[in-house]
Amino acid sequence: MSVSTDFGAVDLTPDPDRPGFWVLLFDYFPQSYVDLADPRHLRFTYVQWLASIADRVADPGAPIRALHLGGGGLTLPRYVAATRPGSAQLVVDRDAALMEAVRRALPLPADAAIEICIADARDAMRSSRPRAYDLIVTDVLTRTGVPARLTSLEFATEAAGALKQGGQYALNILDSLPFDFARRQVATLRAAFGDVCLFGEPDVLRGDRIGNLLLVGANGSLPTRALAEWAGRAPAPVRLLSGGELECFAGDARSVADADAVDSPPAVPLQK
Repeated sequence: MSVSTDFGAVDLTPDPDRPGFWVLLFDYFPQSYVDLADPRHLRFTYVQWLASIADRVADPGAPIRALHLGGGGLTLPRYVAATRPGSAQLVVDRDAALMEAVRRALPLPADAAIEICIADARDAMRSSRPRAYDLIVTDVLTRTGVPARLTSLEFATEAAGALKQGGQYALNILDSLPFDFARRQVATLRAAFGDVCLFGEPDVLRGDRIGNLLLVGANGSLPTRALAEWAGRAPAPVRLLSGGELECFAGDARSVADADAVDSPPAVPLQK
C-alpha cells in the first residue's frame, strides 16, 4: 500500500518471508516494523530500548497512561497494550493520511485502548494535564530531523510537568560525532528532570556512523541499575550512559531554549 502525504511518500509492505510482518517505509527508508501476530516482537533496536523503559515505568503488567508524540506504525503502543493490558494510550501525529493507512492495513487489537489524535506534538504537550502520564515518548522525525520546537528546555519542562511522580520521558534523536546536538539535548533534559540517561549503539557512540540515540529523563530517580542489567543482555549491543559517564559525554554543553533551538541532524534510514 502506497500513500502520498504532506510529509513524504509512505509505503506499507508485507514481509514476504514472514507472514503477518509489515514494514513501514518513509521515502523508501524503513521506519517501523510491525508483527501483527506478536506485538512483543520488536525488530528495531531503539524500539527495544523504548520497551525496556516501558517495562520499568511501573510494576510488571500494571496498566499505565502513555502519551506517544509521533505514531509511525504504532509499534510501541501495540507493545504496551500487549504487555500492560488496560493501559490508556494517546498517540499524537500530524500526518492524517499516514495514520489512516496504518489503521486500515495494520488494525489495532480490539481491546487496545489506543486513541489517535491528529495534531501538532508541541500543541498536544502544552495542553496536557499536569501529572497525567506515566510515560511520554517523543519520536518525531522528519526529513530535516527532530523538529526544533520539540528539543527546547521549554518543551522538556512541559513534559516534566505532564509526568506523574516516577514517570519517565523518552526522546529519540539522531546524531554523530562530535555530538553537538546530542550533548546539548543531554544538558536540556538535565535542566528539566532530576535524573537522565542515554542509550546508544556502541559504533554510533564511537563515531563510526550517524544513528539513533535515546535520551530518558525522570522527575525522580531512573531505575538505572535495572536498565544497565537489561543493556548487558539486550538482543543487540547497546551502551547506557548515566551519572558521571553521561556528564563527561555532555561536557560543557548548554541547554537549548526555544529562541536558539534547531532541528536535529537530517534524517537518514531510521528504525522505529
